[in-house]
Amino acid sequence: MDTEKIIDRLTAEFATKREYVSNVMEMLENGDTVPFISRYRKELHGDMDVRTFSERYEYMKNLEARKDTVIAAIEEQGKLTDELRKKIEDAELLTNVEDLYLPYKQKKKTRASAAKARGLEPLADLLMGDGKEPAETLAEGFVTEEVPDSAAALQGASDIIAERIAEDADIRSMVRDMTFNGGTISSVRATEEETVYENYYDFSSTPKRLQGHQCLAINRAEKEGALKIKLECDDERIVASIERKALPKRSAYLDILNAAAEDSYSRLIKPSIERDIRSALTESAEDGAIVNFKINLKALLMQAIVPGKVILGLDPGYAHGCKLGVIDAESKVLDTAVVYLHRKEAMSAAIKRLCDKYKVDCIAIGNGTASRESEEVVAELGIDYVIVNEAGASVYSVSKLGEEEFPDFDTNVRSAISIARRLQDPLAELVKIDPKSIGVGQYQHDINQKKLTEALDGVVEDCVNSVGVNVNTASAALLEHIAGLNATTAKNIVSYRTENGAFRSRKQLLKVPRLGNKAFEQCAGFLRVSGGDNILDNTGIHPESYEAAEKLLDMLGYTLDDVANERLGDFTSRAKKYTTKQITEGCGAGAATMIDISRELCKPGRDVREGLPAPVFKRGIMGIDDLAEGMVLDGTVRNVIDFGAFVDIGVHQDGLVHISEIADRYIKHPSEVLTPGQNVKVKIIKLDRAKKRISLSIKQAK
Repeated sequence: MDTEKIIDRLTAEFATKREYVSNVMEMLENGDTVPFISRYRKELHGDMDVRTFSERYEYMKNLEARKDTVIAAIEEQGKLTDELRKKIEDAELLTNVEDLYLPYKQKKKTRASAAKARGLEPLADLLMGDGKEPAETLAEGFVTEEVPDSAAALQGASDIIAERIAEDADIRSMVRDMTFNGGTISSVRATEEETVYENYYDFSSTPKRLQGHQCLAINRAEKEGALKIKLECDDERIVASIERKALPKRSAYLDILNAAAEDSYSRLIKPSIERDIRSALTESAEDGAIVNFKINLKALLMQAIVPGKVILGLDPGYAHGCKLGVIDAESKVLDTAVVYLHRKEAMSAAIKRLCDKYKVDCIAIGNGTASRESEEVVAELGIDYVIVNEAGASVYSVSKLGEEEFPDFDTNVRSAISIARRLQDPLAELVKIDPKSIGVGQYQHDINQKKLTEALDGVVEDCVNSVGVNVNTASAALLEHIAGLNATTAKNIVSYRTENGAFRSRKQLLKVPRLGNKAFEQCAGFLRVSGGDNILDNTGIHPESYEAAEKLLDMLGYTLDDVANERLGDFTSRAKKYTTKQITEGCGAGAATMIDISRELCKPGRDVREGLPAPVFKRGIMGIDDLAEGMVLDGTVRNVIDFGAFVDIGVHQDGLVHISEIADRYIKHPSEVLTPGQNVKVKIIKLDRAKKRISLSIKQAK
């Protein structure tokens, strides 16, 4: 693997210093995690987006490894030239490498390979040369028992020429570009049955301009038999370009060669390139959908918390009733119950009784089946409530994790507890659910599942570590997302605190089975010890920097007791009396590290989500029949997709804000402006009660 070449390319792509690229590559190879490098090694990477860098580095490693494999395979055949080696080494895409390898790849029996076996390759060479003899005369010299006549010989030679043209990397690249830029991909209706794909019954676009969501939609429709997809292009123009590029300008055998070129294109190149382009479009669409999913998931996980509240979770339902679960300010379950909508008075009394008994501050109502009817009951009680997106709650309730966490509770009740907890601390609860089940994606089930899972796991890891977790209260499901930990060490932490009591310091983590020095280095800074022996253990300051933190406090005339009691009111003004150089040299740490230490000292134990806008609590109720065009309402963004965003306006039917109605300026993607969980003002611009469709505008609500 050419490490220096990778460093050069990544340096250019990330517009950063070569040493930073080299440093991060080395740390990743040494087993350091992305969150640890991002947070605690800033001097070594210059505040780089380490997650994106890591993903790109992995791709380039795989690309270089494939190049090495291809070069070795061609060299083993004795066909590797200096020119070919250089072309492979300089290739920047896997597609280019595979094009160059194609002529040397072992393949099934083809018409050309059969012709070569019959000894017709020399005839193909003669036809590509500058001979003057009639083709039939040349062919007669190749008639054998296996080649009955000159016509068969010429056909075999033409097959060889056709395959040579089809395996020429430059030819393939040219045809790919011409098809991608000038072709037309179209869809037509394939069934008389009504489908949800009516927008694509008569649809066309150049591959170059096909949007990601359009690609995924027609792919799914084609798979379901609802649409027929065609990729068409100017075949005559492409064949003419192939002839100019692949054939001699003057030849006595141009008729034969032109026919071979046309056969090469129609039989070998075109079907292959069409597959390549469809595959490339799908991959690009998947990548775009994954990026969108990542943005939505991060926004959902990083929603505001509702700390210090006793919450009643309500999972609506008809057949099995409405499940209730009350949790305290520490997320512990206080009580559960099941009530029924057909007995509204009893349901209302039961909810009120629980609210009075446990001094419930607010109610979280799941937005599933019977949510509307449940809201009607709650609204009459005069208690603050919020409609919570319950996507994935039922998945959690029947999961192995749900059974382990609540073995004594019915599966239905578990979902009510989950709904309450996801209002109180969305991150801590949602990490227990497969991100694909949370409901903020687009065509997530049509995407490469391995790639999607890896990307979403990275988002969860980044979110959990950016917030940090209380090691004495966090579940194993939450702990396993901390840098350096896994499912086993997370469970071991929970078991250790169960057997030995709450952790008093971060150093105690080293006593946890299978949690060694490397894991401690990676995880320690992200685990908080509230009420422990050292206030620094309840901050994002890494233990390796405690000495630097204490030196800074001493320099500014403070103590750890001042930190614990938040007596650092004039910290900033005192720090300004010193230069950056004086602080870094006096404390023995880099400038970026000292900035982070300063922030943490001033807000020990604070949650980064505390300053975010709180959920919108309600007391009244509104239905779709209460709406009218022109109304301006408060709403909450539920999902952001390529062509707009779905907004909850409190009527159990999300409205759609089309991308054109989001902002007064041009935006390429709705995620530039909106994120799930964001509170927005919207204006109703179109209302279709029969189809339950609500069209909204943000820009017109201003």
